[in-house]
Amino acid sequence: MNAEGAPGRGWLRRFVARMRDELRVLWLVGRDPEVPLAARVLVVLVVAYALSPIDLIPDFVPVLGLLDDAILVPLGIWLAMRLVPEQAWARARARVHSTPARLPRSRLGASLILITWAAAIAALTLALA
Repeated sequence: MNAEGAPGRGWLRRFVARMRDELRVLWLVGRDPEVPLAARVLVVLVVAYALSPIDLIPDFVPVLGLLDDAILVPLGIWLAMRLVPEQAWARARARVHSTPARLPRSRLGASLILITWAAAIAALTLALA
């Protein structure tokens, strides 16, 4: 913050870096075998949705396009925080802070996202025909 109390120039860069770290934490929590299966599935869905180039409501739709990301992702993270044991969060955070900053890559995850969206589009096309 600057002298007037407004955010400084680097606030966006810090926010993006923090979100990148939080996505890495979520990714690791989703792969933790001690986390209940329902919580792992939720975490994987939240990470997939956050990283997916395809949104529920496209970003070019005024207001709603960005609002779905601003509501669904934090809501999913909040729910995951309720379902995942604190020890799993602590382990994941420690691992994120001790390793180089890079987002995980998963060909299987990317394939599942593409297949899911393709199936949704096909179902919508059939329903509208």
